[in-house]
Amino acid sequence: MPNHEAIYANEAAQYDELIARQPSLLPVIEELVSVRGLDIVDMGAGTGRLSAVLAPAAGSLVAMDAAEAMLRLTAERLRETGLDHWSVRVADHRELPLPDASADLVVSGWSVCYLAAANVPQWERNLERVMGEVERVLRPGGTAILFETMGTGCETPSPPDFLLPYYRQLTERYGFAHRWIRADYEFDNAEQAERLTRFFFGDELGDRVAAGRLVRVPECAGVWWRKRPGGG
Repeated sequence: MPNHEAIYANEAAQYDELIARQPSLLPVIEELVSVRGLDIVDMGAGTGRLSAVLAPAAGSLVAMDAAEAMLRLTAERLRETGLDHWSVRVADHRELPLPDASADLVVSGWSVCYLAAANVPQWERNLERVMGEVERVLRPGGTAILFETMGTGCETPSPPDFLLPYYRQLTERYGFAHRWIRADYEFDNAEQAERLTRFFFGDELGDRVAAGRLVRVPECAGVWWRKRPGGG
């Protein structure tokens, strides 16, 4: 399996090329909460897949990620919008550089899993700290929305075993509701599909894509959401 930490630090542009092949998640978010005028935190923003679609309607937006290289692309993308109500900050999910009760919406896409997978030391403590920070920065009545994988190359959900304990805790301990969606990758051609899937997901999926000359690669994604009690 490729080293994702190294990819995020050194190959942000190619990673951005990959995720650009997925559909916008704004409609999914807006089914759960209207984003217009909200103060939004994008936690684990990466190259800005969520920040870019949320910023135009947001009251303000803070994009945070542990990888500075990823945030450089996010900043470029947000500058291109002509908006000026945003900022980017290098940050750890377990210690967000934000005041208490400063956000109406916290979103995180494919990010918390790197701290909360069952094969990560002290994953339960990590998750507890992340959830504590989300609760701290959300205003009463604010909403948290997490996206995570439910299986790449799968037509129906088949999440990795090492993520299942984390997913159970989200619903059973932290009170998140959950559903799954399709977020398939749509590539321009089979060569691009093989190159990008092999780059990020490894040879097993890359070989399947190459053998089938696939242009569409299925992706099942989980959506978890929770509204903080209180508010109007």
